[in-house]
Amino acid sequence: MPRTARVLSIAFMACLPSLSWAASDSALRDALEAARNKQWDRIDMAEIEDHPLSGYVTYHRLRNQLPDLSPDTVNRYADAHRDSPLGDWLRGQAIEQYGDAEQYADVRAVSDGEPSGVARQCHYHTAHFDSDPQQAAEAGLRLWKVAQSQPGACDDLFKRLRANGTIDDEAIWDRQMLAWQAGSTRLAEHLSDQLSGSWQTAIDTYETVDTDPKALLSSPTCLGPECAATARFYQAAMQRLIEEDTSQALAYWRTLDDRLSLLPSDQQQIEEALAYSVLVDEVPNSMAWVDSVLPGLESERVFELRVRRALQERQWEGVRQWITQMPSNQQQDARWQYWLARANDQLGNQAAAETHFQQAAGERSFYGFAAAERLGQPLALNNERFYFDDASRQRIAELPVVQRTQALMRIGEDGLANSEWLHAVQQASTEDARALADFAAEQDWHAQLVQTTIAAGMWDALEWRFPQAYHDDFIHWGRISGVDPYLLMAITRRESAYNASALSPAGARGLMQLMPGTAAQVSRQIGLDDPGPYGVLNPELNIRLGSTYLRDKLQRYQGNRLAATAAYNAGPGRVDRWLGDNNIEAFDLFVERIPYRETRDYVQAVLSYRAIFESLANGSSDGVTLLSEGEKQVRYDGALVARN
Repeated sequence: MPRTARVLSIAFMACLPSLSWAASDSALRDALEAARNKQWDRIDMAEIEDHPLSGYVTYHRLRNQLPDLSPDTVNRYADAHRDSPLGDWLRGQAIEQYGDAEQYADVRAVSDGEPSGVARQCHYHTAHFDSDPQQAAEAGLRLWKVAQSQPGACDDLFKRLRANGTIDDEAIWDRQMLAWQAGSTRLAEHLSDQLSGSWQTAIDTYETVDTDPKALLSSPTCLGPECAATARFYQAAMQRLIEEDTSQALAYWRTLDDRLSLLPSDQQQIEEALAYSVLVDEVPNSMAWVDSVLPGLESERVFELRVRRALQERQWEGVRQWITQMPSNQQQDARWQYWLARANDQLGNQAAAETHFQQAAGERSFYGFAAAERLGQPLALNNERFYFDDASRQRIAELPVVQRTQALMRIGEDGLANSEWLHAVQQASTEDARALADFAAEQDWHAQLVQTTIAAGMWDALEWRFPQAYHDDFIHWGRISGVDPYLLMAITRRESAYNASALSPAGARGLMQLMPGTAAQVSRQIGLDDPGPYGVLNPELNIRLGSTYLRDKLQRYQGNRLAATAAYNAGPGRVDRWLGDNNIEAFDLFVERIPYRETRDYVQAVLSYRAIFESLANGSSDGVTLLSEGEKQVRYDGALVARN
């Protein structure tokens, strides 16, 4: 059967319930609104009892009866809705409200393992304090040793742990140092008052150094009973100093290191944080110290920065040296195999270079693709396909979770629909998760499809991870604006994963995550009215405005897609500055020189995604490259910025 016919067939089957429920959708929507507002007299349960979403109305009714609702009722509801997030939601609400009412027997009666959320976890472990004291102690210490105040739900648990000695003076001091390190002054002072007199010297030292950091250099080398406070004090004090002035912190540590006798693990913790910040801040005259401590740190993030510093300075022998000393799992990543190959190539070791390029080229990633291009090989897609027939799709269409998801979409509850779908995928077997992905693909549920592949770890199912969502709009507006449509697809996939209603914490909106101000500016530029914060969510308009905005960035950087992509994420001002500060002859070195990890990862992801989209469209990766020859050969410096 042709794909178009299959889509129509499955779409028709999926719509059959909609036809029979259409009349009650309106009643369900009204009932759900009334339940949220606790207007129970407006709800006629008999009218909606056969609707697949009636359980949502019941959820609100039962939740409203807590904590007076019996645990048996909670458990019956949770068991009846195990295939939906509703069961977990009511169980969580019950644990919280029973706990607030100190009905700990009821908490135990409805518990099904440790819940999520700090308050609920505290109630859970308080309720199980007598039946499982070891678990309560371990969990209680985990909840205790944090830098911020915990909710009142934890008070009873902490009180019991104080009474039985689990939370002792050392645990109080550890938390005080965490609070001090994080700047939670009031909590730190409160914890000081809870310590016994034998800790007074430690308290006095903390208060002195808090006021005068220079006093750290003359602080006692043994604090607290049997020096129990020493390591945590110096770790916290050094971390505070590192955050305030890394150069000064390094100078202090060089003095303190000779005075202190810390355990190797405690010293390593301080030196790892210090080495990381020294490299980030590029502290002058610090590399000899970093190189002396780095081999013993086993820190992936510090090794990464050290290699990037060597790349920045074109110290190819240093690149090779530090990559070969990385932890083995880090060293095997395509990124570092690629740079190990580049280093060997620069040092004249061609055989070793080819070996490492070959190892990197087997990975589907930015550096894997770059290595393949170095070898003149097609990009390794490692694509995996799955096939399902109409019978399988009909089985999925009849699942209650699918019917609830469709019903939630029909009544405009997209957030709840996503929760239903994700819960189903997380609970599904491998084969059923794939069948759910296939169904989502047939329904053109692009956002749910991508989330399905992520939740189920289908990393090689490329047609599902990178679907042809809004394909015609990308092709059309890419042609109109003169922008590579595969680059538009890649940016959209990275920005929103096809969630047309996506809203970032910063306020960016829609498929291509446009800020309202940017959308208004671009709209004026092309003669359109300001779409406003909701109009910009329209998929076609969002793609049109996003393609125009990206076109302007491409023009700014003479058509260079790498620089334009970086500017889309970090802003053109920063990219102009990065280019102006550099004299880099290679695109890969420019990528590693980007100071923001977010932008560095963003550029690599988008360019990789772009190559994948083009490969899928062509049916193979033959002839597909990360960048054009011009983009790879151009110098990445200030001359790349177009001058008006």
